[in-house]
Amino acid sequence: MKKLLNTLYITSPNRYLSLDGENVVILEKEQPIGRVPLHNLQSIVTFGYTGASPALMGACAQRNIDLVFLSGNGRFLARIVGEVYGNVTLRKEQFRRSDSDEARIRIARNCIMGKVYNARWVLERAARDYAMRLDVEKFKSKSAFLKESLTKIRNCENADTLRGLEGEAASVYFSVFDDMILQQKEYFKFEGRNRRPPTDAVNAMLSFAYILLTSMCANALNTVGLDPYVGFFHTDRPGRKSLALDMVEELRSVMADRFVLTLINRKVVHQDGFLQKENGAVVMDEETRKIFLTHWQSKKQETIKHPFLDEKVEWGMVPYVQAMLLARYLREDLDEYPPFFWK
Repeated sequence: MKKLLNTLYITSPNRYLSLDGENVVILEKEQPIGRVPLHNLQSIVTFGYTGASPALMGACAQRNIDLVFLSGNGRFLARIVGEVYGNVTLRKEQFRRSDSDEARIRIARNCIMGKVYNARWVLERAARDYAMRLDVEKFKSKSAFLKESLTKIRNCENADTLRGLEGEAASVYFSVFDDMILQQKEYFKFEGRNRRPPTDAVNAMLSFAYILLTSMCANALNTVGLDPYVGFFHTDRPGRKSLALDMVEELRSVMADRFVLTLINRKVVHQDGFLQKENGAVVMDEETRKIFLTHWQSKKQETIKHPFLDEKVEWGMVPYVQAMLLARYLREDLDEYPPFFWK
């Protein structure tokens, strides 16, 4: 099994990254303030526009260390990856199935089944754990709707119909998302999903978590030799990591949504850690972003039992396991792609 290594997050926008031997050196005003050995890293994520040296970029590419550049607000800018791994026949098979409507729908509906199944169990878990604070009947009703949606998705043979079922299920799930915010409700309110830009603190954190999760999925797909830009549910578009986004659908409720709810309900984040810009966008300040990333790293280290492998894995390894299973399906080692079912 692939080893879960660390991600180095550079949250201050005025820091420059360079290479010294086998180490990443963090510079501020041309003075070194820290260094990290490359062999400890799986990826580097830096916020701002200061950048990194060509030598470091080359070293990361050579060692297959993901180097991701985000704006100060967390918007994706660029990503540097090394040589593509995996034999060419796997990617050719991926491209062939992506061009076939019949083959696409078989994979796409399994991804969406994973999404709806996991969303349903997020609601079930909330109703069980907080039965005295939630409208349990309301949650059970939403859960029942999602359960019915799973049957429809499983039998779906049309891409447009599948998108409609997915959208409907997502709407039902998010209709009770605000109910699951149990603390600090005077500020942390969820009145619907909004982005580009997010206009409230909850959506700001959800969008940020989705960016991090998408990067993890793209890196996992590259690692097993698949192209993260050629998907099955999300249509191809220049610059869109369609296959990574397909994988994110399965994992967003259990890895990102529950994580954001935990930060709010445990009062890890607070109202004064968010800023509103002139265009209405709400963003985390630097200190809150550091707290968010520290807890995200801890979350990745937590161990669960993978439902298909029946083995213990870290949360941070789940995207890699799913990418590996998809590659095995495309090689015809599995009868179908097994989505991640959390419970």
